Amino acid sequence: MSKDERLPLFGTKVAKGRNLFRCYVASVFVGIILICLYRIIHFPSANGQVLRRWAWMGLFLSELWFSLYWFLSQFSRWKPIHRYTFRDRLSQRYEEVLPGVDIFVCTADPRIEPPIMVINTVLSVMAYNYPSQKLSVYLSDDAGSDLTFYALLEASRFSKLWLPFCRKFNIEPRSAAAYFSSNPQPNHHNPSTPLDWFSVKKAYEDMKNRIETTTRLGRIPEEKRNEHKGFLEWGYGATRQDHPSIVQILIDGRNGKAVDVEGQPLPTLVYLAREKRPQYHHNFKAGSMNSLIRVSSKISNGPIILNVDCDMYSNNSEIVREALCFFMDEEKGHEIAYVQFPQDYNNLTRNDLYGAGMKVIEAVEFPSMDANGGPCYVGSGCFHRRDTLCGMKYSKECERGWKGENNRENREIATVLEESCKVLASCTYEENTQWGKEMGLKYGCAVEDIITGLSIQCRGWKSIYCRPEKDGFLGVAATTLLQSLVQNKRWSEGQFQIFLSRHNPFIYGHKKIPLRLQFSYNRYSMWALNCLATLYYVTVPTLCLLSSIPLFPEMSSLWILPFAYVFLAEYSYSLGEFLYSAGTIQGWWNEQRAWMYRRTTSYLFAFLDTILKLLGFVELSFVISEKVSDEDVSRRYEQEVMEFGSPSPMFAILATLAMLNLFGFVWGVKRVVMDAQLRALELLALQLILSGVLVLVNLPLYHGLFFRKDKGAMPTSVTCKSVGLALLASAIALY
Repeated sequence: MSKDERLPLFGTKVAKGRNLFRCYVASVFVGIILICLYRIIHFPSANGQVLRRWAWMGLFLSELWFSLYWFLSQFSRWKPIHRYTFRDRLSQRYEEVLPGVDIFVCTADPRIEPPIMVINTVLSVMAYNYPSQKLSVYLSDDAGSDLTFYALLEASRFSKLWLPFCRKFNIEPRSAAAYFSSNPQPNHHNPSTPLDWFSVKKAYEDMKNRIETTTRLGRIPEEKRNEHKGFLEWGYGATRQDHPSIVQILIDGRNGKAVDVEGQPLPTLVYLAREKRPQYHHNFKAGSMNSLIRVSSKISNGPIILNVDCDMYSNNSEIVREALCFFMDEEKGHEIAYVQFPQDYNNLTRNDLYGAGMKVIEAVEFPSMDANGGPCYVGSGCFHRRDTLCGMKYSKECERGWKGENNRENREIATVLEESCKVLASCTYEENTQWGKEMGLKYGCAVEDIITGLSIQCRGWKSIYCRPEKDGFLGVAATTLLQSLVQNKRWSEGQFQIFLSRHNPFIYGHKKIPLRLQFSYNRYSMWALNCLATLYYVTVPTLCLLSSIPLFPEMSSLWILPFAYVFLAEYSYSLGEFLYSAGTIQGWWNEQRAWMYRRTTSYLFAFLDTILKLLGFVELSFVISEKVSDEDVSRRYEQEVMEFGSPSPMFAILATLAMLNLFGFVWGVKRVVMDAQLRALELLALQLILSGVLVLVNLPLYHGLFFRKDKGAMPTSVTCKSVGLALLASAIALY
């Protein structure tokens, strides 16, 4: 083996600035100890202070919880690492023997996930800078919609123009919609570009108009149905919850005639709608993924699987090669089960209004998780080794090579393959098998991706987090507050289910994964539990402020110093971390608001729903996030105006808490300024400051409650309800 062949395909470097982080952790830890000492030493006596004793005890328990969660967070993010790859070395050594890659795109509802968006994601992954004959793209349509099938059929035809255009001019991104929106004019530096650009754009616009017109009509015109035999699969009476398996190979990559306009081979393209019947549980996205694993094993059987959500188009045409640098590394590649890339978004506002960008999670927490043993699998933008998804355990004898990388020599004609694959996607195929248990994605949890990644790691495999300079995948973030809260409710609910199940990382991962990785997983599994302490902290100090019950040290006391230091150090470091993660100061403030809103609504409902599920009162459900919004909503979102406009119970909670803190703050200021009660300021200053900070956080909510007249304002019913409840609570506290 030559010297060059011994060089690794990827490298690892430790993040900088960790000494500052450790000083911060040590100093805050001392501050927390002093706060706990204060709570114990100054515990109110029993003489006529019953309410103060109970409020003090609750506040102490809340602070203990925050301290425990803070310790868990810092321990799990102690030493982040960053990965980088050497794609040139990969090409030099393995260009002729690159493995086959099967790409899964999942969609579930054409009304929420428009077909034109779905096929743009498909086109972006078909156009990777990778040998086309080694790519196979599968679209799983869980709605079994002929509208989605029609859109994919149109995309299969357009790809014959799009793929050579991408290769010829090396364009980025390779989603046609994203490319033409970011490049409204052709590149005039290349004389041949304008003609090609206009012809391809016209072909795309024509296709887009046909798809959107058909989607708007809600049916396929008869002349279109006669263009492909696949439409015969949609018989009379088929619905999204009751239809047979449908498998259609729209482009057969094994066929030498499957070429683009330049005569180059096209990737295989397959449409799959697994069978659904009302009497069978379909297990949501996990069931869809498991059907894709089985069907693809029959058609192409690529040893590497990439799965992406239908709204998460590929933004980097080199991302497959980035992932393969890890899998094909001679020294460590055989240990790696999956490579997770970040989920970024193309529609975030400059200051990320709803904190959806997860900047610190991507820049600090996931790299730390990688150092602790490997990131979790987050359901999209992840490359898997097929064998590990099928339940294979790691051993030192694991095959390192990639020979027989796919099944291109399968000589069954496409129509025969389609029929034989239908059985693999039937409702009954998984009966009395290990699918959903030890094979494929696991069932019975709202976050099937997290629990599946954990089980793979517990079988001895490692995972990698890769964050290349150019984002690998870009998706659509929530454009309304309610969408964001509902999405976070589903995530935290699924995580809490894991925490309360036998798959709790401390139990399931005991002696199987490193302790720090167990802590990293449980940091997210315990999201929902934060609701109780947070709700207490944003309500009880304000109610006690109204009742003139002090819960914090006096302004003249030295005991105020640890409270002030912990608060300032925590938020100063948080701001620095956010700015390091390419955020803005306003973006950081928006994220603090978003976390408070999630903790008091999303996590609360997740906590309650999980407990009710355990008691058998409600069943597991899966909510699909809306990927489209009307023009007014989009305009307000772009202007960074918060969207309410729905009489949701979540908004009622947020508005009531906001009004309660406003009443408490106004009452406290009145006593100090108008009544000149300086002793009250001495005793209640920290509670007054806390209420004031909460009022500042809620300024957009007050604006929506009282000053806005557009459709995104808070509904009148929610305003009346929240004001009434806040007044009632304030009156009880006062009198």
